[in-house]
Amino acid sequence: MGGVCEERETISGGFSVWGFFFSEHLGVGGVFLSFFFSPGTHVELFDISQLTLNRSYGFANTLVLVTSSYFVARATQSIKSGNGTLCGHWLSGALGLGVLFLALKLMEFHQDFAHGITLSTNLFYMFYLSLTVFHFMHVVMGEVILSVVAYKAYTGRYSAENHAGVETGGSYWHMVDLVWIILFALVYVIH
Repeated sequence: MGGVCEERETISGGFSVWGFFFSEHLGVGGVFLSFFFSPGTHVELFDISQLTLNRSYGFANTLVLVTSSYFVARATQSIKSGNGTLCGHWLSGALGLGVLFLALKLMEFHQDFAHGITLSTNLFYMFYLSLTVFHFMHVVMGEVILSVVAYKAYTGRYSAENHAGVETGGSYWHMVDLVWIILFALVYVIH
C-alpha cells in the first residue's frame, strides 16, 4: 500500500497447468492406491512376481529421469538469465536422456514379454504393465513438449522476461519424473 509495489510470486507453469496435472493424475492415483492395497490379499503373488522384475532397469531409469529433471531445471535457470542457447542445450540433454529412458523401458518390456509377462498373467503384472505403459506414454508426450520448447529456446522465442513456456514444459517433465519415482518405489522396491 501507499505506493509500495509488491512483487507477487507465481506458480511455475501457471494454475491451469497444475489443474491439468491434478485432473490427469486423479485417475492414475486410484490405480496407485489399488496397487498399494492389493498385496494385502495377494501377498505371496505380489512378492514372487515383483522379484521377477529387473530392478537394474528400474534403477537405471530412475537415475536417467532424475538427471534429466536436473537438466530441465538448469534450462529454466539459463532462460531466466536470458541465455536461450544454453537453455536449448540443457533441454537437448534432457531430451536425450528421455530417449534413453524410453529405450531402456522398451528393452525391459521386451524382456518381460519374452518371459511370458502380459496384462493377463496375474494381478501384479496387470498393475505393473498398466502403470508403466501409462508412464511411458507420458514420457513420449514430455519428449514432444520439450522438443517444442527447445526449438523455441534455440530460435529466440523465450527471454529472461518471457519464459513461461520453459517453466510449463519443465513442470510437466518434473511431474513425469515424480510419478516415476513413486512408481519405482511401489512397483520395484516396496514389499
